[in-house]
Amino acid sequence: MAFTLYSLIQAAILCVNAVAVLHEERFLSKIGWASDQSVGGFGDEPGVKVQMMNLIRSVRTVMRVPLIAVNSVCIVLLLLFG
Repeated sequence: MAFTLYSLIQAAILCVNAVAVLHEERFLSKIGWASDQSVGGFGDEPGVKVQMMNLIRSVRTVMRVPLIAVNSVCIVLLLLFG
């Protein structure tokens, strides 16, 4: 397999898919990253854990529908061009 731009795009899509399928109750709460644990005070800088949870939650919310289309396009391209 050659190292091409399509390979980089496909790797990025796989990483976004991996983040999008993380289930909060089944996986994230077991490692201590549940949404109810990210309560901070007023004026406190959010930590890395809180920022990662916000990133995961926003990817799951915003990228759900576009990922279906992007995955479909990738599957069609792989079927057509191998």
